[in-house]
Amino acid sequence: MAAKMYYDKDVQLDPIENKLIAIIGYGSQAHAHAQNLRDSGLNVVVGLRDGSPSKAKAEQAGLKVVSIEDATKTADVIMILIPDENQPKTYEESIAPHLTAGKALAFGHGFNVHFGRITPPADVDVFLVAPKGPGHMLRRVYADGAGMPSIFAVQQDATGKAKDIALAYARGIGGTRAGVLETTFKEETETDLFGEQSVLCGGVTHLIQAGFETLVEAGYQPEIAYFETLHEVKLIVDLIYEKGFEGMRHSISNTAEFGDYVTGPRIITADTKAEMGRVLGDIQSGAFAKRFIEDAESGFPYMNEQRGKMRTHTLEVVGKELRDQMPFITKKELEV
Repeated sequence: MAAKMYYDKDVQLDPIENKLIAIIGYGSQAHAHAQNLRDSGLNVVVGLRDGSPSKAKAEQAGLKVVSIEDATKTADVIMILIPDENQPKTYEESIAPHLTAGKALAFGHGFNVHFGRITPPADVDVFLVAPKGPGHMLRRVYADGAGMPSIFAVQQDATGKAKDIALAYARGIGGTRAGVLETTFKEETETDLFGEQSVLCGGVTHLIQAGFETLVEAGYQPEIAYFETLHEVKLIVDLIYEKGFEGMRHSISNTAEFGDYVTGPRIITADTKAEMGRVLGDIQSGAFAKRFIEDAESGFPYMNEQRGKMRTHTLEVVGKELRDQMPFITKKELEV
C-alpha cells in the first residue's frame, strides 16, 4: 500500500491561523520558512541572538525580529532552524526556560532530538517539517507559485493536535502544493544523513572529482574533462528527476545507454554498496553524529581543511572560469 501523500486539498491552515509562529534563525531554510509562512497569511516573528548580522536582512524582508527569548515567550509554535551544532546550547539557554505547556516545538531536521542532544518537556508538542531541498529553492518555487515536496513527523503529541499543526505548517511553507509525506524523527534523521553522505553530496561530488582527475591525469584538457564529468550531470539528473531511469535512458544515445549497463557496475561495485551499509551503520549508531559534534566543538578543523583543499582544486578553478563564460547560467545570488 502506497504511503499517503497530503496535498492542499487535504490540509487546512486553521490549526495555526490564530497562532504566532517564531522562526529561530534566518539562514538558508529559516528565511524561506519565515517568508513563505508570512505570504501564506500567517503571523510570523523571527527570533535572533543579539547582534545577529541577519537582523537587517529579515527586517528588509518585512519581518518582525525579536530576541530568541522573547520569541519563545510569545509564540505558540517555535521552529528551530539554526545549524544543528548550535541548537543544544541555544535551546538550553534561550528557549527551554521560556517554553510553557501547550506550545509546539518544531525542527527542520530530527538530528538533535533523535540523538538525545535536545530533550523537550513532556507538556509541549514536538514535530518536524523538512522540505526536500535547500532553503533558497524552497523560497524560489513558492514565489513562483509552486511548492517543494516535504516530510513531517510528530515526536510528541501533548495537545492531541500536533499532527494537524505540523500539516498546517507544511502547507504554510508550500509543501502541500507538491505533496507531504509522514515519517518519524528516527527515519528522517537517518535517511537524510545517509542520502547526503553516500549519494547527494558525498557520493556525487567524489564521483565527479574522481572522473575529472582520471581524465586530466590521462592528458585530456581540464576544460573538456569539466564538461564531460560535471557540467552534463545536471542534464542527466534533470531527465532522471522528470522521467526516472527509464526515461533518461530513452533520451540518451544507444552508446551511452550500453555504457551505462556495462560500466556502471564496475564503478559502483558490491564493495561500494557494502561500504554504504557501513556508512548507514555509523549513522544509526551515532558514530557519525559524535564525529560531527567533536569537529564542530573544535571549530571545524577537519571540515575547514577540506574546504581549503577543494577551493584550489583544478576542477573548482576551471569550473568557475567556464561558468563565468556561460550566459545561459543564471548568475542569481542566493538569498541569504
